[in-house]
Amino acid sequence: MADAYTSYERVKAALEHREPDRVPFDLGGSVLTGMNKVAYQRLRAYLGLPEKPVEIYDQIQQLARIHQDVLDRLEVDVRCVDPDPPSRSPLAKDIVNEGQYHAFTDEWGITWKMPSDGGLYFDMRRHPLADAESVADLKKHPWPDPCDSGRFPTMKQRADRYVHEEHKAYILGRHAAGIFEVALWTRGFEKFFMDMALNPPFAEALLDIITDLKIRYWEKALETVGQNVLIVSEADDIATQRGPLISKEMYKRFIAPRHRRLFGHLRKKAQSRFYLFYHTCGAVRDLIPLLIEEGVEILNPVQLSAAGMDSADLKRLFGKDITFWGGGIDTQRVLPRGTREEIRDEVKRRIEDFAGGGGFVFNTVHNVQGDVPPENYMAMWEALQEFGGY
Repeated sequence: MADAYTSYERVKAALEHREPDRVPFDLGGSVLTGMNKVAYQRLRAYLGLPEKPVEIYDQIQQLARIHQDVLDRLEVDVRCVDPDPPSRSPLAKDIVNEGQYHAFTDEWGITWKMPSDGGLYFDMRRHPLADAESVADLKKHPWPDPCDSGRFPTMKQRADRYVHEEHKAYILGRHAAGIFEVALWTRGFEKFFMDMALNPPFAEALLDIITDLKIRYWEKALETVGQNVLIVSEADDIATQRGPLISKEMYKRFIAPRHRRLFGHLRKKAQSRFYLFYHTCGAVRDLIPLLIEEGVEILNPVQLSAAGMDSADLKRLFGKDITFWGGGIDTQRVLPRGTREEIRDEVKRRIEDFAGGGGFVFNTVHNVQGDVPPENYMAMWEALQEFGGY
């Protein structure tokens, strides 16, 4: 057994592909590793913790901000430093009850709705660029200000507290979804796919606008937190459960160059060495070599149930270059509906596959959904305690 590590040291060792005392554990370190409010309230009750008001820190996914008593009880190693809401957002509209649905419009002009009765998260219902016909239309769109002063006032204070006082690692979060995702969400999925095939200059102009906005945000965010940043979060859902959303040729033309420009710019602007955390769901195995070339060092959520995403194969093929952040347990069937023994066996297998030599941070595959019983979540956590030591 290795000497005890602080949470920060434990995560850093894993990212450096060294074996700390135990596998690091994340819950709520990002909008991709959290817990739906329904599951969270049930977990608190199951743990015998007092009722507390639940703060929603991601409206779309209805993610609960994890309270300190739960973080302490579960020995969570990672914290979240996301930007605060902007002070000015001309396109945004607050949540209203429309009868069958709750609805709101975000700062990008995308309208989202969630069923009023039993809804667990919001779905897209309106795409603000659906009727755009030219690059000039894109340039006229009232894009959100990535450097709005409201995003940054508490960022450094939180980052410094987590690192210097609490000795925790944190993930520095984005102000928006990924480059490809924002294009799909603002334009509409079908229309943007058709743009890439039939009107590439339009598609490239939209992607470039989004990339430029992201560069401006990251310049300000990295300047704000200074030298203690360890993990920077980017994303783009580029795959379905069966395979990539677009061909490899399209990926190389439209997405890869913008990733390289964005990620390269982050490296130049950062005041210290950081690890690039990249989220994509789905069957992404064939694109992992391209992601590595672009500078990705951490892959999340490692969707085990997708085609070609076998944990042992992924570790064998990419374990020297990638830290797997997630992949701790299948969340489509085993976590919500598996028996205690199935959960234990699943966690044991994934730790055996991923943990050797470091390069593994334990988290569920994406956020814990509202249908996950607290008994199952704690069976997973207990299995991590049993098998997660080095």
